[in-house]
Amino acid sequence: MTIKDFLKDDRFAAFSGVELLEVEPGYAKAKMEIHEMHLNAGNVVQGGAVFTLADLAFAAAVNAYGNLAMSIETSIRYFKSVSTGTLFAEAKALHIHKKLATFEVAVTNDSKELIALFTATAYRKDVALPFSQ
Repeated sequence: MTIKDFLKDDRFAAFSGVELLEVEPGYAKAKMEIHEMHLNAGNVVQGGAVFTLADLAFAAAVNAYGNLAMSIETSIRYFKSVSTGTLFAEAKALHIHKKLATFEVAVTNDSKELIALFTATAYRKDVALPFSQ
């Protein structure tokens, strides 16, 4: 089993159409093709859909170290709305410590324009995950 296999059990992200493209400890990239189900009443991608994309990229990057990590704080800033195309989330570690890890996730569109910036801190538990790196 790999980290990608493990995260297939993130049923909400899977239902939302989020797909992991690359994963390694401290880094992950994911994508989400925009469909009508992602749009809010204003016909732009709903903030929760953007958050879900960023959150899965973060989860992959932080859990790829092999121990269960759970978010204890997140924030997101939205810069641009979008209603078509594909969104990408690229998670990068800012600081890794034995118990805490902080990440930044940039969400961009097909034109590489910044759509949102997600930051998160995870608590790293002493629980080994069931996959090989």
